[in-house]
Amino acid sequence: MYVIYDQATTEIIENVRYRPYRVTSHYKTMPAALAARTRMQRRYEDENGLRSADTGPLFDYGIAEVNHYHKRIERQVKRVNLMSGEEYYESVNTPNYCSPSSEAYWSM
Repeated sequence: MYVIYDQATTEIIENVRYRPYRVTSHYKTMPAALAARTRMQRRYEDENGLRSADTGPLFDYGIAEVNHYHKRIERQVKRVNLMSGEEYYESVNTPNYCSPSSEAYWSM
């Protein structure tokens, strides 16, 4: 399994397809991940009217195997527990509703 991640923040990028509606964040093979990143680049170029600029997903996003990503690439961020006030570290990919630093976590 492979993931596409933002090289600046190390967050996993979710690819949204509208027909049929599907959100993908993991790819079975490297060619599938490369193709998805290329489709993201083409969508970016169409939306911004750029064709030859060296910007966009092709240059800003990386591809890595899931195990390698979680062991070597994924960053941990320091957060403050909303109830106790203690600092702790969690993954940058932790959803807001799963993080003790958010009100949504404590209101469930």
